[in-house]
Amino acid sequence: MNIGGTLIAGPAQGALQGHITVPGDKSMSHRSMMLGALADGITRIEGFLPGDDNFATAAMFEAMGAEVTWLNEEKTALEVKGVGLYGLKEPENVLDAGNSGTAARLITGILAGQDFHSVMVGDASLHSRPMARVADPVRAMGAKVDGREGGNKMPLSIRGGKLKGMDFVSPVASAQVKSCVLLAGLFADGETSVREPKATRDHTERMLPLFGQAVERVDALTCRLKPCGQLTAPQDVVQIPADPSSATFFAVAASIVEGSDVLLKSIGVNPRRDGWRRVMEGMQADLTLEAENTVGAEPVADIRVKATSLQGMKVNPQDIPDAIDEFPVLFVAAALSEGKFVLDDAEELRVKESDRIATMVAALQACGADIEEKEDGAIIHGQPSLQGGVTVNAHGDHRIAMAMAVAAQKMDKDIRIENAAAIATSFPSFVDLAQSIGMNVRWEET
Repeated sequence: MNIGGTLIAGPAQGALQGHITVPGDKSMSHRSMMLGALADGITRIEGFLPGDDNFATAAMFEAMGAEVTWLNEEKTALEVKGVGLYGLKEPENVLDAGNSGTAARLITGILAGQDFHSVMVGDASLHSRPMARVADPVRAMGAKVDGREGGNKMPLSIRGGKLKGMDFVSPVASAQVKSCVLLAGLFADGETSVREPKATRDHTERMLPLFGQAVERVDALTCRLKPCGQLTAPQDVVQIPADPSSATFFAVAASIVEGSDVLLKSIGVNPRRDGWRRVMEGMQADLTLEAENTVGAEPVADIRVKATSLQGMKVNPQDIPDAIDEFPVLFVAAALSEGKFVLDDAEELRVKESDRIATMVAALQACGADIEEKEDGAIIHGQPSLQGGVTVNAHGDHRIAMAMAVAAQKMDKDIRIENAAAIATSFPSFVDLAQSIGMNVRWEET
């Protein structure tokens, strides 16, 4: 995909040092905006991620009647004046989810419960991603959903209506699918439950009670809600922890550049988002938790990362859903480790913003890595450094672009990372923060 934006990244000129605060969690930023729009009253949010994906969510709810007031120039603090659970209005134009699969899939559940018609579109990347995984369950609950390939591809046409609760057994381990069904369940008659094949991130279940909607954890893989009929804006500020997915790029960079010592501030350490740290600890990374605390319903901690000799490992399949967004940069850690790294059962990586298995394999092989593509993962034989002097293509995938910028810190020459502009969707301050701890990365002047 040609979206422009080229990063120049190369070997670090010395140890990485300092402390940084990465932006707020993207997943929780989406959810706080959605629930605030559906609540009675005014929800105040701090730590919001000012990325294009989250702005797309805000714009879609503004188009349906919610009011968003930004409280600072950085757009990390805001107030959402909600319209109530049944107060959304039919949008005059199509809703544009941009590049955000989270926005598109979660909002599908909300739109399924509305008594109006809506059409949702996205960018070229989002139009290639599977949507039947959310269209099918809300159809079973009573909504009418259509789109390309029988509703599997956007644009999606959604005509909501009276929904019935259901016991949904998800065929995929996806927090987006689980959250879509739970959000549809807010508008349904009777209880709605979701059972997953593996446990996934639980931000929706943790955040809904802040707005007055109880969620029952039946067992490790099943949650259930009975709609209370009303969401209410929390009296306290909804605080968004720093995004662990964003933190992982700097954790890997500090691990692989000799002599590095970096402190990552107030990172979310929810067990369902902490798979990246469990994988890195399995690789013998030097990670220390400090100042552990709770922000809202989420655990947080400072994470100190020191350089060490990473070791190969076989990833525990139970950790995969909890690290699914971090594998591009974990591939980099593996390529620069000692021994063999094996990832199986991660076919979900093929249906992200890009086919992240194929894209990372191609990019790392271009830089001399010993990496073998598998249908559901990869086998990587680590080595001390990689080769630069090449151009790689991020294919419009923000995490691929940032992962390769981290890899370049252990190369012999600079590389060019093309089609990297999508970094703005999740982490617009990535380059500035990377430079602040000594990483060698910059935008190419145009």
